[in-house]
Amino acid sequence: MSGASAPSAHNVVILGGGVAGCVLAARLSEDSGRSVCLVEAGPDYGANWRAWPARTLNARALPRDDVWERHSAVHRIRARVLGGSSCINGCWNTWGCEGDHAEWVHAGGARWSQSAMEPYRLRAVEQMRLRAVPECEYSPWSRAALQAAAELGYEEVDTAAPGRPGYGAPLLNASDGVRWNAAFAYLEAARSRPNLTILSGTTVDRLNIRGGSVRAVDVLVDGRVQSLVADTYVAACGTFGSPALLLRSGIGPADHLHELGVRPAVDLPGVGANLIDQPGVFVPLVPTAELNTALAAKEEAGELYVSRMLIRAASGLSSGGSWDLHILPSAGDPLFGSLPPGQYEAGISAFLMKPVSRGSLRLRSADPAVPPEIDPAFLTDRGGHDIAVIRSGLDIVERLAASASLQSLASPSPGFSPRDLPDQELRSSLGTYWHPVGTCAMGLPDDPHAVVDGDGRVHGVSNLRVVDASILPTVPAANTQLPVLAVAEMLADTMRE
Repeated sequence: MSGASAPSAHNVVILGGGVAGCVLAARLSEDSGRSVCLVEAGPDYGANWRAWPARTLNARALPRDDVWERHSAVHRIRARVLGGSSCINGCWNTWGCEGDHAEWVHAGGARWSQSAMEPYRLRAVEQMRLRAVPECEYSPWSRAALQAAAELGYEEVDTAAPGRPGYGAPLLNASDGVRWNAAFAYLEAARSRPNLTILSGTTVDRLNIRGGSVRAVDVLVDGRVQSLVADTYVAACGTFGSPALLLRSGIGPADHLHELGVRPAVDLPGVGANLIDQPGVFVPLVPTAELNTALAAKEEAGELYVSRMLIRAASGLSSGGSWDLHILPSAGDPLFGSLPPGQYEAGISAFLMKPVSRGSLRLRSADPAVPPEIDPAFLTDRGGHDIAVIRSGLDIVERLAASASLQSLASPSPGFSPRDLPDQELRSSLGTYWHPVGTCAMGLPDDPHAVVDGDGRVHGVSNLRVVDASILPTVPAANTQLPVLAVAEMLADTMRE
């Protein structure tokens, strides 16, 4: 390509330094005979975690500095930093239900079963140094919420392991307020390996595909095009980034590619389709003066966390033994905006964990600098399943707020009852849990909408894989960080076989 530098060759090039990319880079570079290059568009703040920005290390907040789009719709937020979403999320790690794995086995084979993935779940827990919530991080609100869940008849469960509906606390990738992200956990020991190259500040432009294989990948560094050559290429750019890269490279629905002026290389209608995220509704409550005082004391001690527990709840539409809702009581600084000193936001959220609705991602332009068009299509399924489950969750929220344990700390906001809102108004009040998946979904070769197989190999391209949340054909009934870590661990093993 005109203006491009001489190609740089590696055995494996990993495109995207997020959660999955860090896992892959660490595991694949354990073989000293394999040359691995990890490419990240955002910054790499270095090997010494103590030198990273305080805002990135702060586990009490959701930093929004290292993201692709500032001041955009909340469902579009995605990290742009080595370590990916583990640098900007809530540090929560939970696990899904048996039904998730049944769906994945159908699409990808036996290695996706609960029993087959269990060693990788445990490996990720150990590598990320996940820990239980310490006693000092429970606020009076969190403790009361645990008691309220028991009042409603829920049993205590391990939310970061397979199981059943119930209440509990997540495992955390944080300690003493410090966020322990995937770059720390997986690259700390790997950085010194001579066979691992980390390229930060490097934006992936497109893959050059000829004859059913990738011949090189063009990347942008300070506005200049460079080419990287490898035996194997792995897209790990996330649920929004990976399908966008494939589309720019000519892999996707042919009609959309023609609209963009991109020559189709492989007609895969599923690229950018099947977008799934977990919408939810926050029900505000009015904290008592006593709760505000107690939260202020926790904040002064540096121990105030907005939420430290959840309920895995089943609506009437959930299959036996599973759950389709997360109920999250929270109290602390507001997620958006601010309040005067000494005043805090309290409320309970109901999140739909297993939505039927499907959204999409399409490109506005083949220029990687132009953000994609993202439509989450929340609560749009024709049968009304999703909105029915959300309303079921709001019933649970109402009962939880009325429990003896929480009623003494906060009361319903006057005139606000989301359970009674018309459908359209309820849709307009939605937030998101920030767990998008599915836009490069795995499936069988005869599935016209499948993008990859059970090993992450892209259909129709011999040396290209996708390994990140985008390949999950359905969303787990969980926060997605721990499942994605386990998936990356598992698929790294398949690449070493």
